[in-house]
Amino acid sequence: MDKIRKNDTIKVLAGKDKGKTGKVLHVFPKNNRAVVEGVNFIKRHTRKTQNDQQGGIVEKESPIHVSNLVLLCKACNRPTRVGATKLGDGTKTRFCKRCKEIIS
Repeated sequence: MDKIRKNDTIKVLAGKDKGKTGKVLHVFPKNNRAVVEGVNFIKRHTRKTQNDQQGGIVEKESPIHVSNLVLLCKACNRPTRVGATKLGDGTKTRFCKRCKEIIS
């Protein structure tokens, strides 16, 4: 069970963007990386093509390792570790280890 998923709100723990918060746009589970909105920008030099008439330098988000991210709980609104549990009907869910609230 993944601790960080798409559309989660996270906080960055380490790196050049330490302390920033954002929404997870995409997760790469094989590489243990995630793309977060407004975090870890890189400059990509693009060539002028038929589709892109402008070309030039484009800033975009780059994947960041999930060990540098922590989930922000919506209930207690604080950074928290994530636990996994099974409900009565047999489905696995995540929960906040601070306030024990279930994370959707």
